[in-house]
Amino acid sequence: MQIERLVQMVFYIVNHGHVTAKELSDFFNVSTRTIYRDINTLTIAGIPILSTKGAGGGISLIDGYTIDKSILSKEEQESVYQGLQILQSTKFPNAETALSKISAVFRNVMESKWLDVDFSYWGSDEKEKIKISDIQYAILNKHVISFYYFNSELRKSEREIEPLRLVFKSHAWYIVGHCRDREEIRIFRLSRIKHLKVTEETFERELSSDYLLTSECKKECNLPVLKLKFSTEIAHRLYDEFQEDQVCLCDDGNYYVTVQYELNNWTFNYLLSFGKYVEIIEPEIARAMLKERAADIVKIYM
Repeated sequence: MQIERLVQMVFYIVNHGHVTAKELSDFFNVSTRTIYRDINTLTIAGIPILSTKGAGGGISLIDGYTIDKSILSKEEQESVYQGLQILQSTKFPNAETALSKISAVFRNVMESKWLDVDFSYWGSDEKEKIKISDIQYAILNKHVISFYYFNSELRKSEREIEPLRLVFKSHAWYIVGHCRDREEIRIFRLSRIKHLKVTEETFERELSSDYLLTSECKKECNLPVLKLKFSTEIAHRLYDEFQEDQVCLCDDGNYYVTVQYELNNWTFNYLLSFGKYVEIIEPEIARAMLKERAADIVKIYM
């Protein structure tokens, strides 16, 4: 513990420039006597620490003293710092402490907070927020997690899974895990998970080393291919919600998108969110199904 405290103390002084023994004792939760003993140990070890008494006195490092960081370029320093900022924004354990240490070493990199990651939906209650640290703990320590899950049809089910990996893919976060209800590896979208709890029960299962997320999506090969026409008024949504190679701007001024979707309520409700700015070109059965739903909407207002 003393070695760790000594290292942290050097970083703290580098980062703050001028501190008092009382400030250090409060920060490290030890007595001022222990702080002075640590300062003496650091001095003997060759760290150029100055300790002055009286008004304006305190503890500091000799001007110009820096910790060697020459093994990393400025761009590499920024990458390390930004990576830690991302972890800090997700409440990753010990990220804030690590960020404080790194900022003391990399004095010229950006230090302002520029990113915040929140997995909850807009307007949700604070208690609905899922902490990535909880998921990380469950995966690394092999704890079973339980939660309520809403599928694409908004059907609610209670799930208990053995979490194996956290994945970010196509604008969303997913948990890959063995579902005890389905008795197979399943993927769960994080934004559809509510009331997640890490249980005390543990498991031994490992995710296969040759596992590929795309293998879970092979069934998409058998999904119907939809050709959609979008007007320019809705163009701002297209590149946010579709892959670049799925979108084509044609000579008639419209955008055409080719995708594979199940012909279910989720798909048609999603397409209806584009209002009058989308038309299903093919297949004909999808056109008929969307037309029927649009007619049902019209009946409400007749």
